[in-house]
Amino acid sequence: MRTPVVMTLGMVLAPCGLLLNLTSTLAPGWRLVRGFLNQPVDVVLYQGLWDMCREQSSRERECGQPDEWGYFAAEPVLAARGLMVTSLATTALGLLLASLGVRCWQEEPHFVLAGLSGVVLFIAGLFSLIPVSWYNHFLADRSVLPAPDSPVTVEVSYSLVLGYLGSCLLLLGGFSLALSFAPWCEERCHRCRKAPPGSLRRPSISTVYVDWPEPALTPAIKYYSDGQHQPRPAELGATSKPKVGFPMPRPPPKAYTNPVDVLDGETAADSQGASSRSTRPCHSSLPCDSDL
Repeated sequence: MRTPVVMTLGMVLAPCGLLLNLTSTLAPGWRLVRGFLNQPVDVVLYQGLWDMCREQSSRERECGQPDEWGYFAAEPVLAARGLMVTSLATTALGLLLASLGVRCWQEEPHFVLAGLSGVVLFIAGLFSLIPVSWYNHFLADRSVLPAPDSPVTVEVSYSLVLGYLGSCLLLLGGFSLALSFAPWCEERCHRCRKAPPGSLRRPSISTVYVDWPEPALTPAIKYYSDGQHQPRPAELGATSKPKVGFPMPRPPPKAYTNPVDVLDGETAADSQGASSRSTRPCHSSLPCDSDL
């Protein structure tokens, strides 16, 4: 089975978000301060969560600068330290679960584990997005994030931008991996529909069944013949059979007399000639009718 697109997309975006957040957490570039008095014009100060670096165009960067204004004690900085570290640890846990769920070495992915890793990565993106947004909101507020007074200016530096990008990538990657729950939910719902009910549901209202005796009913049809009650056909016995139909009257026999002894199509003369021929004796000298 091929790896689903949502899992592939999540496995690509989540490590990129982890790398960007790691760079944003460690690099001293959340805020850029420039325009110091009694300093060269090209001197800039990079402020991060753990360190501050001074940089000049003609010299190399010098880190470990002293905190003269109490910058590291500010609430946005302290909150960003804890939340960014938590985000990194949560991202590592989410990637571990994702690598086990996406299954590069198995036949089918583990959808539940992959979806759970997506939820963990999405939470890691929120952990990193909150401090980045909070810090950016109070970036120019010198009462919250201490900085020298004017003409010193403060600007957004590269670490803050990397933190925004890393948080967005973690949110997108976590959401993409969380979509792995869809096939698992669909399969589970399909099984629940096909599975027979474990036990019959008890009715909310008790039902009482009463076995009433059946009354003896009189036969609806009676058998009558000539105004007298007759027994049922089943009571007559197997030898007697009921008569079917109505008796038809038979015509009396007709007598046929033929005194002339004439058949149909013959005349009386023909009948007499035939009778005389039949009664005439046959002599030997004359031919008989039988010889003709």
